[in-house]
Amino acid sequence: MATEERDRERRQVFGDDAEQYDAGRPGYPERMVDDALEFAALPAGAPAVEVGAGTGKATLAFAARGTPVTCVEPDARMARVLRRNCAAMPHVAVEVADFESWRPDRPYGLLYCAQAWHWVDPAVRWARARTALGPGGTLALFWNHWRLADRDLSDRLTAVHARHGVDVPSYTLLDPRPRPARHGPEARQWREMEADGGFTDLTHRLYGSAHDRSPTGLVELLASCSGYRVLPAATRGHLYEETARTVAAEGGTARVRITTSLFLARSLG
Repeated sequence: MATEERDRERRQVFGDDAEQYDAGRPGYPERMVDDALEFAALPAGAPAVEVGAGTGKATLAFAARGTPVTCVEPDARMARVLRRNCAAMPHVAVEVADFESWRPDRPYGLLYCAQAWHWVDPAVRWARARTALGPGGTLALFWNHWRLADRDLSDRLTAVHARHGVDVPSYTLLDPRPRPARHGPEARQWREMEADGGFTDLTHRLYGSAHDRSPTGLVELLASCSGYRVLPAATRGHLYEETARTVAAEGGTARVRITTSLFLARSLG
């Protein structure tokens, strides 16, 4: 399978169980949301657009601060959960569309994307962002990077994967490579924005947080990642069962440390 086809397949698997995704994924730091809105300095009532809103993990945080949000979500199954989660927020609108083909009906002062920008076609994503933003509008891209605090537990769970013939998927909880791998001007996102030439005032900020997961909760986090979702169902089932047993045998709680990486920039228009 070609890389483009494989990426398209992995982008579409999240909606296979949107409810599980919603249960498994953590949200984003409150301070990060405040920093993004402060950087954007939106006038009162000015709308933002969210690319790849999923089930609303970031939407709820931005909308809770009174920001009107237009959510562009390509998967109708994820959008159904998103609409339910935001039902009490009339200032949230949901459009089921690929960002690559979506046409904004106004210039936005803020475009943000949580954990999904890498799924947008790299050939057009920067130009499409500029089209959606007015001059001086803010682009905010952010990702959560997870790792286990307990190195011994991480090693045991990596061994569980090996016993089931599963390579640890990249960019997931047990990936041993440091995430984010690059900071500031060395980061790929920064370099691409500079190369595109359409953005200025580039900024990269990191936020640390942690939370504890039960055996089931840790499995839900793994299961929310595309690298696990594309595994054969039987393999996934056995892997998840032994993962949960291993966490239970190690005290029943796994501490997950999160580094949230936020890139900010302004559109030159």
